[in-house]
This record gives sequence, C-alpha cells and structure tokens, in this order.
Amino acid sequence: METATLSKRTFLGFLAAVPVGLAAMKTLGGDIGFVSPAYASAPSDAPTGPFTLPALPYAPGALSKAIDKQTMEIHHGKHHKAYVDNLNKEVGKDAALKDKSIEDIIANISKYPAAVRNNGGGHWNHTFFWSIMTPDKTEMSAELSAAVTEKFGSLDDFKKKFEEAGTKQFGSGWAWLIVNKSGELEITSTPNQDNPLMDDAKVKGAPILGNDVWEHAYYLRYQNKRADYLKAWWNVVNWKKVSDLYAKAKA
Repeated sequence: METATLSKRTFLGFLAAVPVGLAAMKTLGGDIGFVSPAYASAPSDAPTGPFTLPALPYAPGALSKAIDKQTMEIHHGKHHKAYVDNLNKEVGKDAALKDKSIEDIIANISKYPAAVRNNGGGHWNHTFFWSIMTPDKTEMSAELSAAVTEKFGSLDDFKKKFEEAGTKQFGSGWAWLIVNKSGELEITSTPNQDNPLMDDAKVKGAPILGNDVWEHAYYLRYQNKRADYLKAWWNVVNWKKVSDLYAKAKA
C-alpha cells in the first residue's frame, strides 16, 4: 500500500509540474529555439492576409538522410505557419504594410516593430530554407565550385567553416553563405530570425545557402548535437539551386 500511495503522489506531482514546464519552455523559446516565440504565441484563429505558407517542394519524409519526417511536419506546418499567421496579424494592425512584399519588409526591417522583424524574418528565412534542400543528388556549377575553392581552399574546408559558424551561433539563429557587396563569397551567421538582407544586418549580402540552427529544426533526431545535424545536412543541400542563386547574385 505504501508503494501505491507514493506512486500516486509522484504521478500527481508530475501532472502539477506539466503547466509550469510548458510555461518555462515558452519563456525560454527565444533563447534555446525549441519552442519558437511564433509557435508559442500562434493565434488560435489564423488571420487572413497577403502572406501564405508555401507548400514544401518535396514530401515531408523525403529529406530523411538529414531531417526526419516528424521534424519537417512540425517545422513547416507549425513553426513556419505560425510566422505567417503572426505576420498577417501585424499587417492587419498597420495599413502601411498591406502593399509591401516580404522582400520590401526585410529590406527595411529597422522601420518596423520586433513582431514584424521576428515573423517577417521567420517567413522569409523558412521559405528560402525549404527551397535550397532536395532529396536528389545535385552538383555545384563549375562557377560556384571555382569560387568556393578560391575563397575557402576546398569544398571540405568550406563545409568546416560553415559548420563552425552554425555551431558557434549562440542560442537560436542561422548560418549563411552569401555573396557580399564586393561580389565575394562570405560565411556569416545571424541571431533569431534575422538575415543578411536586413538593412541593419552586421554583415550584408545576398544569401545563396542558409541553415536553420534553431533547436526545433533538429532536436527530435539530434537532441543537443547541433554539430551532427550540420554535418548530416550536406546530404540534402540542393547545389543546383544554390548555384543558380550564386549566378543571379553575380549578374
């Protein structure tokens, strides 16, 4: 009887702690990235507006060489959707945003409140992220390959530097390969949902590759092993798309 009493007491204690734990996760979401601020505060009734959630260009389980199906479903269908819904909510508050494209908003992000920055950045970053991944085997263009070798020494050296940028990004954020204002390749990182296209970015340029290092992007499979996720991610990079973006940025 004593054992049964203790077990029941322990179980009830666990139930009482659940709301506290969930609240803590929401509070910490902006720092650790497991529960994003957008997802934690997604409106119950999604507002209508000019921005929509793009469909994935592949099945949710297609990138299993690096990212599991459940993570993709949650990441796209919950986190990205929440950024879109919350951005539309902000548009509803500010008439000046109604005719703005996401590119216009990002390029002038310093003019807008934090909610527009976080959700607008989240929408642009994730739309970009889905587009530069594929389950198919692809190759860099000769032009991009030559530029990578010239700038970083070799493809392997580039990957190591990119992984290092992602690993060293404190808390939540992104690692990027950009074409900077000098027309050269450069690796950088940004916190939260910032990106190098923002007018107040510390390092500005045209992104041609970007990896999401928020914990919600990898935690179900990799837990706290961000470095393992970064290494595995090369298996799903769409080098053809990246090469096209490089050519466009250089044009």
